Amino acid sequence: MDAPASKAMKRKPYERQLKDFHGELVKVQEWAKHTGAKICILFEGRDGAGKGGVIKAITERVSPRVFRVIALPPPTERERSQMYIQRYLPHLPAAGEVVIFDRSWYNRAGVERVMGFCTEEQAKAFLFAVPSVEKVIVESGIILLKYWLEVSPEEQTRRIEERITDPRKIWKLSPMDLKSYSRWYDYSRARDDMFRASDTSWAPWFAVRSDDKRRARLNIISHILSSIPYEAPPREKIKLPKRQKPDGYEDTNFARHWVAETR
Repeated sequence: MDAPASKAMKRKPYERQLKDFHGELVKVQEWAKHTGAKICILFEGRDGAGKGGVIKAITERVSPRVFRVIALPPPTERERSQMYIQRYLPHLPAAGEVVIFDRSWYNRAGVERVMGFCTEEQAKAFLFAVPSVEKVIVESGIILLKYWLEVSPEEQTRRIEERITDPRKIWKLSPMDLKSYSRWYDYSRARDDMFRASDTSWAPWFAVRSDDKRRARLNIISHILSSIPYEAPPREKIKLPKRQKPDGYEDTNFARHWVAETR
């Protein structure tokens, strides 16, 4: 296991590198559209591990019609009666799409198992079946990348406390988060079982230290870019056309209501 970085990354070098990566992610987008590639990226980790921030960094400069983020709500009664992974399958990417799961079918191996939303038998049946399901997914031509964000107990505590006190972040805190926070070692055991069962040659897990949010985001984006065989597709040279002449049109005070400008 790599040693953690000693110092938190500064904003300016982070933003410089992120800008370059955003340009590369746009190339991935255009390459996927051009070739019909299908890419699926899963993010898992404890509450406060930084999944949302990573996803925001990835999707900030690309099209939401190509980079689709999936964060499913609790299952309906009908969905509870289905094969467990069935509700996730319709969201897998079609040609020219990149689908990002903010938590995925691995909910069954993590939060559902720890919080008692499924039985131990159901969790073990999922862990037995999921490698075979992912093999079918990969063999269908989907590039599948799975990331686990590993946050330390101390940093998780700091981030959860921020959610209690910062009015910008209170929406991130739920009663379930507080219950989950208290069960650190239950989650550790569930994580270990999940890795043992589903870290396969065709769909390996990649763990990322996430105490330093900026560094973690860059590390993940760098890994994504190195894992996709993309190249910039051909692009026609674009020349801006001339704007038409007014042909008698005069500017009018067309709007009765304008938003006040800040001073």
